[in-house]
Amino acid sequence: MSITSAIELKNITKKFGNVIANSNVSLTVNCGEILALLGENGSGKTTLMNMLSGIYFPDSGTISVDGREVTIRSPKDAFNLGIGMVHQHFKLVDVFTAAENIVLGLTGKSKLNRKTIADEVTKISQKYGFVLDPNRKIYDMSVSEKQTAEIIKVLYRGANILILDEPTAVLTPQETNKLFEVLRNMKKDGKAIIIITHKLNEVMDISDKVAVLRKGEYIDTVNTNETNPQQLTDMMVGHAVSLNIDRPKSEKLSKRLEIKNVSCISDEGLSVLDKVSFTAFGGEILGVAGIAGSGQRELCEAIAGLQHLKEGSILYHSGEDGHENVDDLVGKNPMDIRQMGISLAFVPEDRLGMGLVADMGMVDNMMLRSYRRGKSAFVDRRLPKKLAEEVRGKLKVVTPGINTPVRQLSGGNVQKVLLGREIASAPTVIMAAYPVRGLDINSSYTIYNLLNQQKSKGVAVIYIGEDLDVLLELCDRILVLCGGKVSGIVDGRTATKEQIGLMMTQIAEEGETVNE
Repeated sequence: MSITSAIELKNITKKFGNVIANSNVSLTVNCGEILALLGENGSGKTTLMNMLSGIYFPDSGTISVDGREVTIRSPKDAFNLGIGMVHQHFKLVDVFTAAENIVLGLTGKSKLNRKTIADEVTKISQKYGFVLDPNRKIYDMSVSEKQTAEIIKVLYRGANILILDEPTAVLTPQETNKLFEVLRNMKKDGKAIIIITHKLNEVMDISDKVAVLRKGEYIDTVNTNETNPQQLTDMMVGHAVSLNIDRPKSEKLSKRLEIKNVSCISDEGLSVLDKVSFTAFGGEILGVAGIAGSGQRELCEAIAGLQHLKEGSILYHSGEDGHENVDDLVGKNPMDIRQMGISLAFVPEDRLGMGLVADMGMVDNMMLRSYRRGKSAFVDRRLPKKLAEEVRGKLKVVTPGINTPVRQLSGGNVQKVLLGREIASAPTVIMAAYPVRGLDINSSYTIYNLLNQQKSKGVAVIYIGEDLDVLLELCDRILVLCGGKVSGIVDGRTATKEQIGLMMTQIAEEGETVNE
């Protein structure tokens, strides 16, 4: 059977000012093949794919599709060539149905035949093994259903080359397995598929070949069955990196936070937390798992004093044995909690919206933690400047300068700045929501080590994550949320991905959960 090239990139270069995003990258993807694209943050993966999908135009180099050199100046050009990209953040209209979103923007008749469109969508679904109701509104769909709508949208437009950006980031193991089955069916149909991901276990599972970029340059393409995660990591980083997450067991645990029957409703009157109860101990990392929208964000904000509770209590225990002093944090805002002498650090999911001010540099962002301590009308910048230098040095933050706006930094460096600032406040509780989302393997392990260092100091660490492999390696216990309720708490050392995945969808049997 002859191998046919679907896409061939030759000497692609793209610059943004003085920054070289891609330098002479040459890459080939064949029909009926799944290629995983790996690289650290800032290595040029997304930029390269954006040139294929028509968002950017290369400064030099050529792109060939089906053996013919082409020019891609817009997403419309990409679609006409059979190239479709499914972005990590879905581009769907919530109030429309799946079918309406799939045909949105297509030229044709002024009136749509909804039945014909629904039938066509159903045919595509049945062909590849998708499960999707074409008449269901997007706002009623799960994350995996929304992703299915996005994939069918590009297939409906005739795509033979699919680019998927972090497709499993918010999926359960069961949903990931279903997606991979669909991708294998598409591969059998001759589709060329490119996956951008940081999850090496999934790369080994689904891909035929792996292409690696480092600092904008193409390193190599290897056959998946001839490599392993350690070799791929070394290729990405340029030197040997340990892939073992340390999980020391604390000799002494102290009760730090006690959450009792916490309930919370959204502004729309919907229940987002329903009688949530658990205990977080100093000296352990408590993981929180759940599909997107299960109440993780609201739980963190409730503890931090940013969310109004309908009922319940949040008790903070201080003292060596955890029982000397007990304070209820309900009704307290972040400033009240700080004035009580409680050092609580919160690393939110929205790094540049809620955690840091994007247009400020490291110094000013450090100062946000301490400006109220000033005793005069003038702000003292000496200590924040010293702290910024320390964080930059210890965490190896790559930045032109400590006054460079943080929005100009890569995702990994932004997260290091945010986590470094919060750790510098010497907290007794750290809540980190998706701290390694979108980060490369090297930056991720830096974050894991930082959290383990805090754990060893007796800090209670609450880690909200989406990668179950990491949760099982890093956390001592794992709390599983489903629809705003606690479906169980399991031991991180003995639990399995399948067990947690079932609990995330409330299918777990009673005997599978280990409750406090």
